[in-house]
Amino acid sequence: GRSHGNAGCALLAAVDIQTACLGLYCGRTVLSVNGSVETYGDCGVCPRGQRTDDNKICRECMGSPDRYDWLYLGFMAMLPLVLHWFFIEWYSGKKSSGALLQHATALFECGIAAIVTLLVNDPVSSLHIRSCKVKKLSDWYTMLYNPSPDYVTTVHCTHEAVYPLYTIVFIYYAFCLVLMMLLRPLLLKKISCGLGKSDRFKSIYAALYFFPILTVLQAVGGGLLYYAFPYIILVLSLVTLAVYMSASEVESFKDLLVRKKRLVVLCSHWLLHAYGIVSISKLDKLEQDLPLLALVPAPALFYLLTAKYTEPSRILSEGGNGH
Repeated sequence: GRSHGNAGCALLAAVDIQTACLGLYCGRTVLSVNGSVETYGDCGVCPRGQRTDDNKICRECMGSPDRYDWLYLGFMAMLPLVLHWFFIEWYSGKKSSGALLQHATALFECGIAAIVTLLVNDPVSSLHIRSCKVKKLSDWYTMLYNPSPDYVTTVHCTHEAVYPLYTIVFIYYAFCLVLMMLLRPLLLKKISCGLGKSDRFKSIYAALYFFPILTVLQAVGGGLLYYAFPYIILVLSLVTLAVYMSASEVESFKDLLVRKKRLVVLCSHWLLHAYGIVSISKLDKLEQDLPLLALVPAPALFYLLTAKYTEPSRILSEGGNGH
């Protein structure tokens, strides 16, 4: 009887050892389902599109992105578009009349790339995507949590726990790049009036630099960007608006109304600012969060009201008088 008891204990211990799955992101795949009984495989990496549940079993991601996830994807989609527009403006200067057409083409490229990216993601040929919920920062960096049970061999359990928020951005950037290489050179060849041969393709060369940089940024800092992007938008929109206004020597409302381009730049900054406020508040409580959008014009108004007091020439002349 004692020997049977010992054998039973040993068997239970073996089952316990087998069911214990080490590591934060290691799990067992479901091999077959017979009624309410599931058969599991060995402890290891979950297939793409799945992540571990509380019992360390790999489960399909059947949820859909929430509002904040979509805002994050929107931010990552905007980055290349804003950079395209910046470099088109930077290199076209005042000489080219085709800058507006280039802006429109960049918008078309990024828009088509975004739609195609959603269509190729699961479920295919649908603008909806299925996803897993982001629970914490470590979900973005599963490669840092591979366990070493005996401190010698490492069990590799790296998978996309935030499916598909991490890889969908890379797919989008790839489509943006391909569409740019197909469309932009043809367009620039047609509207090359006013631009020298060397200047003509500079905005494309700039994109060939910033796309790899954006890819590395997403690969290394995807999780950090996910939590910080609303604040990044607010800070950048404030700084760039102040820099643009001082560079364009805008000191009053009249200066803004002189050129339509300045108004367009101002409105685009306001849109970015509103996007940042919406991303922080998530519009969970509309009656509390919507009034915050009234703050959008505040930085520009503050700049215009105080610009005449901070003009360097005036400060220098007053300093001279003081001496």
